[in-house]
Amino acid sequence: MNFFRRRKSLNTQIAHDTAWSFHGGLVLPDHKALSKQHPLKKAALPPQLVIPLQQQAGGVNTPLVEVGDTVLKGQKIADSKNPVGAPIHAPSSGKIVAIDERTIPHPSGLPAACITLATDGKDTWADRAPIGNRYSELPAETLRQAIREGGIVGLGGAAFPTATKLTPTHPIDTLIINAIECEPYITCDDILTQHFANEIIRGIDILLRLLGAPHCIIGIEDNKPDAITSLQHALKAKPDDRIKLTVVPTRYPSGSEKQLIKLLTGREVPSGGLPANVGVVCQNIGTVYAIHQLVMQGNPLISRLVTITGEGVRNPANLEVLIGTPIHQLIEACGGYQENTGQLIMGGPMMGFTLEHDQLPIVKASNCILVTPKTPEIKQEIPCIRCGACEAVCPAQLQPQQLLWYSRSGEHEKAKKHNLFDCIECGCCDYVCPSHIPLVQHYRYTKSEIKTREQEMAAAEIAKQRFESKTKREEALAQEKEDRLAKKRQQLEKKTKEQHTDGGTKQDAIQAALARVKKKKDAQDAPKVTEPASEPATNPTDDTPTPQTAAERAAAAAKRRAEKKAQQSPATNPTDDAPAPKTAAERAAAAAKRRAEKKAQQSASTNPTDDALAPKTAAERAAAAAKRRAEKRQSSAHRGPS
Repeated sequence: MNFFRRRKSLNTQIAHDTAWSFHGGLVLPDHKALSKQHPLKKAALPPQLVIPLQQQAGGVNTPLVEVGDTVLKGQKIADSKNPVGAPIHAPSSGKIVAIDERTIPHPSGLPAACITLATDGKDTWADRAPIGNRYSELPAETLRQAIREGGIVGLGGAAFPTATKLTPTHPIDTLIINAIECEPYITCDDILTQHFANEIIRGIDILLRLLGAPHCIIGIEDNKPDAITSLQHALKAKPDDRIKLTVVPTRYPSGSEKQLIKLLTGREVPSGGLPANVGVVCQNIGTVYAIHQLVMQGNPLISRLVTITGEGVRNPANLEVLIGTPIHQLIEACGGYQENTGQLIMGGPMMGFTLEHDQLPIVKASNCILVTPKTPEIKQEIPCIRCGACEAVCPAQLQPQQLLWYSRSGEHEKAKKHNLFDCIECGCCDYVCPSHIPLVQHYRYTKSEIKTREQEMAAAEIAKQRFESKTKREEALAQEKEDRLAKKRQQLEKKTKEQHTDGGTKQDAIQAALARVKKKKDAQDAPKVTEPASEPATNPTDDTPTPQTAAERAAAAAKRRAEKKAQQSPATNPTDDAPAPKTAAERAAAAAKRRAEKKAQQSASTNPTDDALAPKTAAERAAAAAKRRAEKRQSSAHRGPS
């Protein structure tokens, strides 16, 4: 019910061409007359164009060309797979001479990847395929994809990809066209509206067709009478009940998105929310013109209007500029610098940022190059006096002094709770601060710190999740391995139990066989013990000396062997009168005697004169002793029992 009441109120407001208001804001000297003294003109084609690969939210684009390639005007030279992105096209025809990092216009002043194009002076277009009047017959998704491929982004300064913005997640009932241009010095939207009002109305029709919204409000400040007149004439030439022109009082920052929605519809975008949450989509008037050029002419976003102004430039003007044109060439086209040049700023004096030099290129978000005069003195910062002036002018209804204390003390969580991210960085608090504290700089720094920490925490959380997932996988694998081993152990135990329960015969047989093998091995490894031959009793009166030499020991061994054999042989018949053959003992004794005699002969041959006198050798004595013992044993054997 509240929604319908709100819509009825809005329709009544539109019908009466009235507006709401917002908190705070400032009425500033606009200095807009400086750049409107000269007519709109086209900047000359530069010899080189430096085209940064990141000119929009959504990350850096990837080059689609290489050094040495020849390109045509309007040819796509870089793109991104990021859904929140926009491709980049060649602003003119020529040759790619470099793809490297160069300084770009950015608050950080850091270099970034760029494509350098050497123009050939021909400005030859690539093939174009305009949709034309068929746009009313095409599905919304087809138009949205065409806008994305055309590289169109918001030209009010944020450079957010337009195709993404035209894909709302909530029903949209109102399209707001921002022609406010509230910041001092900037007049490019004013001049664009004066010259191309009919094209802007056609572009609005394309957007209404795409969004399906029933209403459109064009918001414009009352300090642009010529632009207001041009829009009124265009609406009369092509009447459309859906489109209403609303003129609002000049007050900064009425061109900010949330403040403009409140100003034109009375709706407040919630903290941290988007315009789509209240059924609204906002588009800058320069973006609307770029959509018209794409749909009706087939031209991608390769140029834009830029205001070159300020007391530090000789002839301020508005120029139609190709993306990538060096800033110094635009300053020269406007007569060059004044003698009292101060700062070089991209954007306006309230929300712009300082440039280090003028060798930087124009990008899609560049709406103004402001050259300020030299400042006679720099106002020194003093401590906050808690006057409350900053809070009175804050259009976001924040507490700037409280946010300053939290920012300086590093209490980021408290700053977030006080809605730091609702700050639009308009600079109103800086402008009125009697202590000359750069409040916006503190807020920007704190925002960047919070974003950096959140990114680090998000990365740490992802790393933690990956580690936990890895640990779980490892634990699962270890448990699986343990389960397999346990199962295997159970199977082995079961098998062993079955073998024991089977009577034990098989296992007993194995153990018995092992015992036998062990016993046999032990017997083989034990040392052999030789039993000594039994010595027969000798005659105690025998004076034969014990053999000591090797020959004597050999004869003794031979004798023992002979005696052993004689004992083993059967007893012979004692009545046998025939002479008995020699026994083994006799033969052994004879052999020993022969060996002894041979040695004696060999010894006697060495000294022939001593034969008669030489006594018997040890060998002869041993042989004789062996013979006597053998004969004695033999005679004993013959006398055996009768």
